[in-house]
Amino acid sequence: MELSEQELIRRNSLQEIINLGIDPYPAEGWEVNATIGEILEKFPGDNTLFREVSLGGRIMSRRIMGAASFAEIQDASGRMQFYMKRDEICPGEDKTMYNTVFKRLLDIGDIIGVKGFVFVTQMGETTIHVKEYRLLAKALRPLPVVKEKEGEVYDAFTDPEQRYRQRYVDLIVNPEIRDVFTKRTRLINSMRSYLDGRGYLEVETPILQPLYGGAAARPFKTHHNSLDMTLYLRIANELYLKRLIVGGYDGVYEFSKDFRNEGMDRFHNPEFTQMELYVAYKDYEWMMALVEEMVEKIALDLHGTSKVQVGDHMIEFKRPWKRFTMFEAIRHFTGIDISAMDETGLRQTAKQLGVDIDPTMGKGKLIDSIFGDKCEPFLIQPTFITDYPVEMSPLAKKHRNREGLVERFEAICNGKEICNAFSELNDPIDQRKRFEYQLELGKRGDQESMVLDEDFLRALEHGMPPTAGLGIGIDRLAMIITNSPSIQDVIFFPQMRPERRD
Repeated sequence: MELSEQELIRRNSLQEIINLGIDPYPAEGWEVNATIGEILEKFPGDNTLFREVSLGGRIMSRRIMGAASFAEIQDASGRMQFYMKRDEICPGEDKTMYNTVFKRLLDIGDIIGVKGFVFVTQMGETTIHVKEYRLLAKALRPLPVVKEKEGEVYDAFTDPEQRYRQRYVDLIVNPEIRDVFTKRTRLINSMRSYLDGRGYLEVETPILQPLYGGAAARPFKTHHNSLDMTLYLRIANELYLKRLIVGGYDGVYEFSKDFRNEGMDRFHNPEFTQMELYVAYKDYEWMMALVEEMVEKIALDLHGTSKVQVGDHMIEFKRPWKRFTMFEAIRHFTGIDISAMDETGLRQTAKQLGVDIDPTMGKGKLIDSIFGDKCEPFLIQPTFITDYPVEMSPLAKKHRNREGLVERFEAICNGKEICNAFSELNDPIDQRKRFEYQLELGKRGDQESMVLDEDFLRALEHGMPPTAGLGIGIDRLAMIITNSPSIQDVIFFPQMRPERRD
């Protein structure tokens, strides 16, 4: 491993510290009785507090001034200044811990524990007066620092690829990024509390599945050695959750990690998080009302308002949301009525509109491509798109009033789908026919067509009550709620291409 000059210097410092008899990675913990955020919030409003404070954090800057020094320490809650004097840190003859260790051998990025009291400097800055410190972890790599060139300040760690690969460094030097992930967790907690409040049961279903199903997507494939069988990482958990409805549960949901072996862009990551909900004796109209209510609640819980700024747009989540049927939306944005077209007509229309298509696409994918290219990007405010063609929705129930359609909706917001829902198909004979149609698409080369799941059909044959089902993309919703432009910004460790090492 080739080391940079700074890395060599830090390793030499590490060895000097060890030679002094100091453990640079002590086994015992360090007492923490306060956080920086707590101190900055409460002091100096009440200057009787924090007379004996002990905290841990990372050195982020240093100003050495002979027998006294200022530095900054950062913990999970914030960053603040500390001050230390040589003769207080080293009250005897031996000044090693200040003159040698702190001044020369410690570096920005090292993790230390400090004890002392809080005061306000003459410049009005809340500061920890350190009486004692201890090295807790020596950092062997330097942190990127803010630089200035030709009068412009820039940060060495703003390149997205670097940030996604080294999220641990991103969180250190860009601590505001932590707020994105805090909001993501709060989003999930808000959704969970809403569903729990309605009495639905949170469950877990298999990630490794003998058959993949529940969505149109290419799976990741693996092999189980002991059973000598092929298994797939789930692309959705729908078919397992519906088995639980067959088994007698009235409402089940799961926050699931799903995996799809498909392209990557700012809206797609091969590993993503989805919440799927299934409720017996309900339909898609009922589920639309639930989605409106739940997402509005999430916005209120996280922002205190139903309005959320996303890029240049102010998104309003207050109910009711706008609604289009799929054919109405296509007619609205293209001026063309495709509702009565066969596959040939759809193919010609797609070419006329400049939509990319390929010979493997059936009616469903042709319609989906036209909608995705000519309608979806223009749906900024939350909008329900309803009543999809049956060819697009192998798991949805046929529409009660409209021939050739199913009872399905998607919620589109900021130009992208955030959820998908059906009145679930519970007719096992119809479901078998839909699966068989998917098999025919697979023979034509459609690599995202569904497979026929005999056990799921067997479950339906035992009888499933009318059921409403919903899948919400947590990552996509988090992008909107946190005003993040890319899915990689709301996933701690997004998938990346192999790192080039020149």
